[in-house]
Amino acid sequence: MSKEPDNQDERLDALVEAIVKVADGDLSIRVEPSAARDQVDAVITGFNLMTAELQSVHGELEERVRSRTAMLHAANHTMERMALTDALTSLDNRASLALSIDRALADAAAGGLPPALLLLDLDSFKGVNDTLGHSAGDDVLKTMSQRLRRAVREGDVVARLGGDEFAVLLPGATLGRARRVATRIVNALNEGVSLHARDHYFGVSVGITLANAGMSAEELMMQADLAMYAAKTDDHASIRVYEPVLLYSRRLRTIMAAELRAAIEQDQLVLHFQPVVELATGRIEGVEALVRWNHPVRGLLMPDDFIPLAEETGSITDLGAWVLRAALTELKTWQATLELDHRFTVRINISAQELQRLDMIDDVRAILHEFGVSPSRLIFELTETALVTGNELDTYSLRGLHNLGVRLEIDDFGTGYSSISYLRRLPMDVVKVDRSLIGDVASDTAQQEFVSAVLALIHACGMEAVIEGVETREQADVLLRLGCVSGQGYYFSRPVPSEQITALLEADTFTRRHP
Repeated sequence: MSKEPDNQDERLDALVEAIVKVADGDLSIRVEPSAARDQVDAVITGFNLMTAELQSVHGELEERVRSRTAMLHAANHTMERMALTDALTSLDNRASLALSIDRALADAAAGGLPPALLLLDLDSFKGVNDTLGHSAGDDVLKTMSQRLRRAVREGDVVARLGGDEFAVLLPGATLGRARRVATRIVNALNEGVSLHARDHYFGVSVGITLANAGMSAEELMMQADLAMYAAKTDDHASIRVYEPVLLYSRRLRTIMAAELRAAIEQDQLVLHFQPVVELATGRIEGVEALVRWNHPVRGLLMPDDFIPLAEETGSITDLGAWVLRAALTELKTWQATLELDHRFTVRINISAQELQRLDMIDDVRAILHEFGVSPSRLIFELTETALVTGNELDTYSLRGLHNLGVRLEIDDFGTGYSSISYLRRLPMDVVKVDRSLIGDVASDTAQQEFVSAVLALIHACGMEAVIEGVETREQADVLLRLGCVSGQGYYFSRPVPSEQITALLEADTFTRRHP
């Protein structure tokens, strides 16, 4: 049996100390074996092998943890970015814009320049989705997004808020720079977009606001939105800068919208009627019902003062139902007290929004049945704009009304649309030619030839024609000679209350006023 070395206790102490360090997590510790190569050295060697293996395994685990952590960090970053990015255009979304506004406002509060916010909305975009499909609409949005990005600096934030509405945040800006950027954006977005081998053009309305001290992101968005709305309703400007009067105007519109709803319920509305006259005989063929609002404070308001508000706030459906019932009430009275010609009709203007209601046809049928009025007595007038930009639901409603027996009339025909293919595509019966096409028809032979061609086109499509804006006897005579059967205008009568229409109908035929 070999003799144990003298330093055995020292080696055991070193081994115990090493085991304690391993327990504390130090896997790099090693114990130096002695030259004795005895049992203690065998234990030390085994310990060293074990710690080396543990250190290797631990290193692999650490690498896996680091790799997994990096992957999770990248995934979280990707998910966070996706949550802040518009999926279609890869621009920032509304949530990301709000965060950017908060940062820009904080920088301004620390002494920097205030941010400027631009909100913009494409004009006439809805027609692309309705006529060419949503895929074409998506292509337009992507193209406009790229142009927006190129129109601003690298540090500016471009976001899509939804639909065709975008925003541009200019951190540390001045009002002058904001105006210049807005002008560049308008010029860039006004360029044509090629769709289905044709160039389509979209205007843009831009609202600008510059942040004030203490302003929140919500206030900044609200001001820019008010400015954009003002630009959209301004025929002479596509860019508007926020000013406090716009907030007052919005509040006034809110109050007026509530008053309009009350006016419909409380019968503050009244109808005036304008005759449509057979040019050859002076017979009143029918009347157009035109709504007025007898406002308790502002007096008698014309349709232009409240119809757009009704369309914007959704009151147009209730307003349309009121007009239809009131017009049929008058018609029933005339039928009961006068010997009306069987061809006598009442014309009512309807909004494109009303055509979007799936139950519109049923409602019209029920009201006609309630009043006992033949559908052939009723003509619905729709503007040319509503017909050209309409969608499949509009066409469905028009065909349903036509099948019901209600006649349909195009109003304001000739107000600038180049395509007239819809004349044959839609189930229309009458075309009302806009007054702008008459011109000096009484004395201008070129204008007479033009009007004659328009009438020939309408008749070739199997429709009747009414020309509005007839103001003199000479115009009426020339239009009759050119082939126009019916006319409407101040020469015959302005829109008047029902009592005056009753008096004209009682006279049996309309007697022209002579100079």
